[in-house]
Amino acid sequence: MPDEIVLLDFWHSPFAMRVRIALAEKGIEYESKEEDLSNKSTLLLKMNPVYKQIPVLIHKGRPICESLVIFEYIDEVWPHKPPQHLLPSNPYDKANAKFWADYVDKKIYPTGKLVWGAKGEVQEAGKKEIIENFKELEGELGEKPYFGGESFGFADVPLIRFYSWFYALEACGDFSIIENCPKLVAWTKRCMQRDSVSKSLPDQYEVYCFLMDLKKKFESK
Repeated sequence: MPDEIVLLDFWHSPFAMRVRIALAEKGIEYESKEEDLSNKSTLLLKMNPVYKQIPVLIHKGRPICESLVIFEYIDEVWPHKPPQHLLPSNPYDKANAKFWADYVDKKIYPTGKLVWGAKGEVQEAGKKEIIENFKELEGELGEKPYFGGESFGFADVPLIRFYSWFYALEACGDFSIIENCPKLVAWTKRCMQRDSVSKSLPDQYEVYCFLMDLKKKFESK
């Protein structure tokens, strides 16, 4: 592999999914090394001694950590790869895309964990909040085919990775995403038609089983 690109990965991680989609969009070949997060490798601890977490992109022996940072790095280092830049060139559009990426990280990820991982009032509060969050995102999407406009790009990747959680959220929270946010579900179907997305996201039912196993382990402690 001429560019010496390695991704320290974990199949279920939505943060690693973001990086896999970016690499696939750019058509970049890389070596994926699956991590056992309960027994972290020496390489992971060496490459990310601060957070000791995946994903880590190792490019020519040098580590880049944190999924959003990695995403921007990929976009800047390989600008010649189609679709050219994933981040908008216009400063305002770029800032707006980063805002919504941050919104998804701060809202969907932690709230989703309450829906599949909690019970009772906490779960109900989480369900109510995540539906509101999805509706907020649907409002931002509006009538556009993608969050950035006509083309799939940076603003779409943060949310589409959570498509793999949809079945778990609906099964655990007892609600329907398509009934609450039909335009958002239509957007997910457009995104899933892209090989970069469909081949980077794990099966929803496999994710559901993984999360339920994880939930049992938390409850047994």
